[in-house]
Amino acid sequence: MSEQNESTALSTRQGNALADASTAREVQEVQAMMTIAKRFPRDEKAALDRIINACTRKGLADSACYQYSRGGTDITGPSIRLAEAIAQAWGNLQFGVRELEQRNGESTVEAFAWDLETNTRQVKTFQVKHERHTKIGAKTLTDPRDIYELVANQGARRVRACILGVVPGDVVDEAVKQCDVTLSATADVTPESIRKLVDVFAGFKVSKEQIESRIQRHIDAITPAQIVALRKVYNSLKDGMSKPADWFPVAADKCPLSKVKVPDGKKAEAAPVTEPVNQDAVTEGAEPAPEDVPY
Repeated sequence: MSEQNESTALSTRQGNALADASTAREVQEVQAMMTIAKRFPRDEKAALDRIINACTRKGLADSACYQYSRGGTDITGPSIRLAEAIAQAWGNLQFGVRELEQRNGESTVEAFAWDLETNTRQVKTFQVKHERHTKIGAKTLTDPRDIYELVANQGARRVRACILGVVPGDVVDEAVKQCDVTLSATADVTPESIRKLVDVFAGFKVSKEQIESRIQRHIDAITPAQIVALRKVYNSLKDGMSKPADWFPVAADKCPLSKVKVPDGKKAEAAPVTEPVNQDAVTEGAEPAPEDVPY
């Protein structure tokens, strides 16, 4: 019994020593990062130029913003992809997600963003149950890969909020404006682009007829401005900020486009985008997002 107690005590001491060494290493790493950030502070003008330049890329602009309605007003905000691009170009900023523990079918997760120069830090700790909500009820997840993807999905939204809480708001606003300019300048209404648009929405079980009911015209007559608006709707669906039912009629035949009369030689005016959106829609309840496809 004495030998067993000594073995247990030795294991405990070894475990404590490893934990202490790990903590000391993390402290040294943090001190080193802060020291480097102080020695090489960011040039805010150059950082803003990098952000604006990144937002001129069509690939980033396509996925940069989402849209939802609140109180009858359309609100556009930066997506996860844009928040990450801003943080990378701003410099001297650490951000990410880490799982603290798994217990009783749920994970405790921490999302954070930390400006090493100003020592401004945003942290959000939250619980993620290992289940996915479907139309037939909640499904418990046991596959480690499914759990990892669920945690990463939920964590990404919190990381975005943390980054936006650390980076100055006027910098974010300038990035969003530049993305809108880029989208307006590169909006493509060719048949190939329209086909891709229909295909990406099909991944959310949204038909061409539902899209036509929303824009109040045949898909072939869609305008560049409507293309830009639909891109933001797509990003909102992909990020889990809303659901298809928030944007499109459940049954297109309730509002058939054939009843919209368009005089010869003229195009129907686009209906204003004022439908309410559930901003708090959870990602796991949304339809699976298709791969990013530019259109």
